[in-house]
Amino acid sequence: MPFVPVLHAEWLKIRTLRSLVGGLTAILLVTVGFSAVAAADPDHSDALFSVFFGVSLGQIAAVSFGAMAVAGEYRGGALRLTLAAVPDRTRWFAAKATAVALPVFAVGLLTGLLTLVLGRINLGADEPTWGEGLRGAVGCALYLTLMALLAAGLAAVLRSGVTSLSLLIPFLLIVSFVVGDLSAGAADYLPDRAGQIALHSTWDGALGPWTGLAVTSLWTAAALLAGAWCVRRRDA
Repeated sequence: MPFVPVLHAEWLKIRTLRSLVGGLTAILLVTVGFSAVAAADPDHSDALFSVFFGVSLGQIAAVSFGAMAVAGEYRGGALRLTLAAVPDRTRWFAAKATAVALPVFAVGLLTGLLTLVLGRINLGADEPTWGEGLRGAVGCALYLTLMALLAAGLAAVLRSGVTSLSLLIPFLLIVSFVVGDLSAGAADYLPDRAGQIALHSTWDGALGPWTGLAVTSLWTAAALLAGAWCVRRRDA
């Protein structure tokens, strides 16, 4: 089966599952909501991060969406039926990853632009420039997409959404900050900290906004390659 029909089938699965549609909605609501709260009491040293503070929590919805979109294939023998229709496992996994990435990027970009507008209204004189803000909005969309794909790759390796999230969520909320306090230089290369540099007005260290996103892309690529290898080698 060609790639486009496979992608269409995977997109149909996502848009017809209320839990996944709810996950996409949560990305927008959580990010915008917490960003608006943070902008009401801004960090004057970094206006841009005050605008996009909610991404730190919105990413939980993004990784949940990515993990559950893939993990659902391992419940009730669904993957066996899928592979009966699409024997090429690499093509199927590429279509699944694309079906995860496209809606997250679209929702992430809408989220970033809406967050920027609301943040500039709330901050008043401390508002970031439009150039900084648009960089933050695009960075928001790219970062959320990369984190959703990282979770999708990990779910393909572990074959469980619950296990994937039980590793990722504590890492994002706790471990990354602990490592950052102990070793700031090494922590800058963790996937979440590197990617979120794009949401800051200023930054220290070797990475900048786009190089930070490039580091996150490498983590995501590694997770997806590991996931693709597991899909090809393991029994459905």
